[in-house]
Amino acid sequence: MLSLIAAAALGPTVFRLWTGGAPGALGTGDDDVPTLTLYKADSPCGTAIVVCPGGGYGGLADHEGSGYALYLNRLGITAGVLKYRLGSHGYRHPCMIEDAERALRLMRTLASEWKLDTHKVGVMGSSAGGHLASTLLIHFHAGNPTAKDPIERESSRPDFGVLCYPVIDMGQWTHAGSRENLLGKNPSQALIDELSNQKHVTAETPPCFIWTTADDAVVPAQNSTLFADALVAAKVPVELHVYPHGSHGLGLGGDPASDNLLPWIGEMKRWLGENGWLRPANR
Repeated sequence: MLSLIAAAALGPTVFRLWTGGAPGALGTGDDDVPTLTLYKADSPCGTAIVVCPGGGYGGLADHEGSGYALYLNRLGITAGVLKYRLGSHGYRHPCMIEDAERALRLMRTLASEWKLDTHKVGVMGSSAGGHLASTLLIHFHAGNPTAKDPIERESSRPDFGVLCYPVIDMGQWTHAGSRENLLGKNPSQALIDELSNQKHVTAETPPCFIWTTADDAVVPAQNSTLFADALVAAKVPVELHVYPHGSHGLGLGGDPASDNLLPWIGEMKRWLGENGWLRPANR
């Protein structure tokens, strides 16, 4: 049988998050099977990132998934693009966070064969994917050391987060489509509060890099500033960039192989390096 590393050399490797059906699965079709697609760097630095694409919890934007993964590979980072279950296919919270937690745990179980450091596993998300990533940053769980499933023994706490024009709030500043797809048409106030992630930051929340644009007409910049303010109040390290102009869903702003990308890319690369999540000679 071809080893995982040999398979990775031939292209991305797709892992089902659960060998059987996912918890709460509505069927057995492709839309019901969450996966993690791993893109391995040629010269891995040991860091891995679970990438949560945006799409309003109703779709998955490829440029915020595989596009990011290919760029992260240039930095020596192994990237796993999460295909999580969606509101457009009948799923609601907590299915999405269950998928994200499982993906983070799965990444840690792959550490030995994929040359990863289990203490350098982060999460990255854009727009609604940023909401899912921020949910994982605050609603993580320790592993169960007595679990029969080795994946469930791992912690789902990310070591850091990268949030790109994220949805954070489910109240005043939310993106209405994301909220409906995640919580349904008439969520309770308790559920709105539970998933308004700025309200649940603690000193245990991992450090974050956040960026947005001041004139984003889809997801207001207040989502990012609210989360950053909460991190500051909890004394959690955070770097926030609010660029004056730019439409929503910008992503990299170009081909992942290009050096002519949006300014946030250079800032993120510097931040990752300063915090020890890149190899010393990163490109």
